[in-house]
Amino acid sequence: MKLGGVRIFVDSLPAALPFYRLLLGAPIAQDEAMGYIVFDASGINVVVERVAPDAPVEEQLLVGRMTGVSFEVDDIGHVHASLSAGGVLFTAEPELQPWGGWLATLQDPAGNQLQLVQYGA
Repeated sequence: MKLGGVRIFVDSLPAALPFYRLLLGAPIAQDEAMGYIVFDASGINVVVERVAPDAPVEEQLLVGRMTGVSFEVDDIGHVHASLSAGGVLFTAEPELQPWGGWLATLQDPAGNQLQLVQYGA
């Protein structure tokens, strides 16, 4: 079995597009005409999907939360500085974890929290 992709729910694709393009630096595999954008992140699809304002409450609750999605980087300090300079909001700076790696938490324009992870020191 192989992970094919992850879905992240937003309220605005025009706001999400530049954020995820900067974060992932990945090509777009699908445009926003169908209500979602697919980024090819090293062979795993990151699907950024719009939730309409009139969607049921249970769908609305998918926007603006901790996603549990982590993006592995080789140099968290460098990536953190680069994304911060590009206007990305970090809610937690890079921090050494008890298991030996580093984590930093950032927020997309819809309020979703994502993490950068660097394994090892």
